[in-house]
Amino acid sequence: MLFRNVEGRAVNRVTFNRVAWRPALDTVGVPRGRENGTHALRHFYASVLLDAGESIKALSEYLGHHDPDPGFTLRTYTHLMPSSERRTRGAVNRAFEDGSKSDDGPMTAQGA
Repeated sequence: MLFRNVEGRAVNRVTFNRVAWRPALDTVGVPRGRENGTHALRHFYASVLLDAGESIKALSEYLGHHDPDPGFTLRTYTHLMPSSERRTRGAVNRAFEDGSKSDDGPMTAQGA
């Protein structure tokens, strides 16, 4: 995300915290702290994308991680990844629901 000020320049995160974020927390009675800081928004964004099935590689790019290997992103956000068991069961169930409606199902991989 990129926020711009009235002059069109990028908003500095320190300034944003001081003049907007922290006063907003104070107004609604949310305690200040790391768990309620603006960096928490970044983690929320990552968790939403991971839950939706976005790849670690794409998430790494969206977050601006400059490591060509998405290993840093994986190490940082792996705890936010949804259960692979649930997704695996769902994928297999969908593959066998109501028979094959197209020619790109599991049998295609077998050359049938």
